[in-house]
Amino acid sequence: MPARPEDAGELSTTDRTGLRRRRDRGTHDRPVALAILDEGLLAHVGVNDGGTTVVTPMTYARVDEQLYLHGSPANRTLRLIADGAEACVTVTLLDALVLARSAFHHSMNYRCVMLFGTGTVVEDNAEKLAASAALLDHMAAGRSSDARMPTPSEFRSTLIIRFPIDEGSAKVRTGGPVDDDEDLALPIWAGQIPFDLVGGTGVPEPDLPDGTVVPPYASRYPSRGPVGSTGTH
Repeated sequence: MPARPEDAGELSTTDRTGLRRRRDRGTHDRPVALAILDEGLLAHVGVNDGGTTVVTPMTYARVDEQLYLHGSPANRTLRLIADGAEACVTVTLLDALVLARSAFHHSMNYRCVMLFGTGTVVEDNAEKLAASAALLDHMAAGRSSDARMPTPSEFRSTLIIRFPIDEGSAKVRTGGPVDDDEDLALPIWAGQIPFDLVGGTGVPEPDLPDGTVVPPYASRYPSRGPVGSTGTH
C-alpha cells in the first residue's frame, strides 16, 4: 500500500523511541516507516508474560494508520495483547551484507521499524472482513478477490488485533563498509552482497480441479523491494 499525502508527518517520539546511537540512521518520518511496513511480510511481536519476554513471528497487514495481527484465540502473544499487555512490533528488511576489510567494521544494510503500544481486539464483523482481505492482499496483491473469505464460524475461531502505528521509529543503514584509513590498502575484498526477497514459481496442490486458473502472483511472484542499496552512510 503506497503512502498517501495524509500519511505525512512523524511517529510519536517518546523515551522508548528517542534516537540515541547512530541518530543519522534513525528517523520518525511516517512515510519511511509506512513504506517499510508495506514492503515487509513478517513481524516480530514482543510482549511481557509475567516476567518472561515472549517474541512471536507473525503475518500482518496495514490499513491506514493501523496494523492488523491475527491468529488463533489460543495464541499466547495475541491473548496477552488482547488482555491489555503493551507490545513491541518490529519489521526488518535485509538489503545487503556489508563486508569490510576489518572484522570490526562488518555490518548489514537494513531498513526496520519498531512500534510500541497496546492493541485492541476487533469485534466488528465488517472490520474483521476488511482486515482479513488486507492480510491476504498483503501476502499477494489481489488474493482477497480469489480466496473464499472467512465464515462466521471461522471468524469465531480467529483473534484479530488492531495495533496503532503511532509511537515508534525507523532506522536505515545504506552504503558500503566504513573501513579505517590504514586498512584501505589491504588486499582484502570489501563491498556489499545485495539481498532481495524473491518468490519462486507457485507449486500447485495436486488436487486442484481441472481448469483452475493460475493467478499472476503464483506464476510469477513480484519482487517486494529493491536489490541492495546504494547510499553512502
